[in-house]
Amino acid sequence: MTNEKAVAEKLLEIQAIKLNLEKPFTWASGWKSPIYCDNRKTLSFPHVREFIKSEMCNLIFEEFPDAEYLAGVATAGIAWGAMAADQLKLPFIYVRSKPKDHGMGNQIEGFYKEGKQVLVIEDLVSTGKSSLAVIQTLKSAGLQIAGLVSIFNYGFDEAADGFTVEGVKTRSLTDYPTLIKLAVEKGTVSAAQHKTLVKWREDPAHWNALSYF
Repeated sequence: MTNEKAVAEKLLEIQAIKLNLEKPFTWASGWKSPIYCDNRKTLSFPHVREFIKSEMCNLIFEEFPDAEYLAGVATAGIAWGAMAADQLKLPFIYVRSKPKDHGMGNQIEGFYKEGKQVLVIEDLVSTGKSSLAVIQTLKSAGLQIAGLVSIFNYGFDEAADGFTVEGVKTRSLTDYPTLIKLAVEKGTVSAAQHKTLVKWREDPAHWNALSYF
C-alpha cells in the first residue's frame, strides 16, 4: 500500500501546495478555494518525481493487476501515465479534453484494441468532472475501465458519487485530510487556518472566505 503521509510530505517539501485564504484561487469549475495543489511542479524535482513514480507503480501493481493499458489524462496525467507504463511495461495512450481540430481528429492518441482493460491516470481529482468525461470517451471507444489512479484527491462527495455511478474504482497516492493534518503538524497551517480549510472542504461550492475571518 502507498504511504499517503510520505507523498503528502513530498508535495509540501517542494511547495506544490499553495495556500491563500485572503485571496482564494478560482478553479475551472468556478469554485473559490483557499488551497491549490500544483502537482506539475513534481516533475521538476527528480527525487520527488522518482518517489511518486515508484509509489504509483506499486499501487497499480497491487490494486489494478488486470490493467492492460494506462491512459493519461491530458495534459497533467500524460507524463505520469507514460512513466508508469514504461516502468510496468504496459502500453500507453492518452486522452484529450476534446478531439483534435486538425490531422486525424483524434481524441484518444495511441494504439489500442476494443475490449481491453484501461487504467486512467490523473494528477489530481477535484470535482471529478474532467476524469468522468475521459472515462466516457474511453468507454465510447469500446474500452473497459479498470479504474483510476491519481496523485492527489480532494475527496469531495460530488466526485465520489460520480465514480460510484460509473462503477469506477479510484485510488490516490495521498488526499486532502492527510495533507492538511501533516501541514498542521509541521506548522505550515495554523489552528485558525485549519478550521477554515476544514469548513471549505465541507461545502466548497458555496464557500466564502469572508465568512471565516
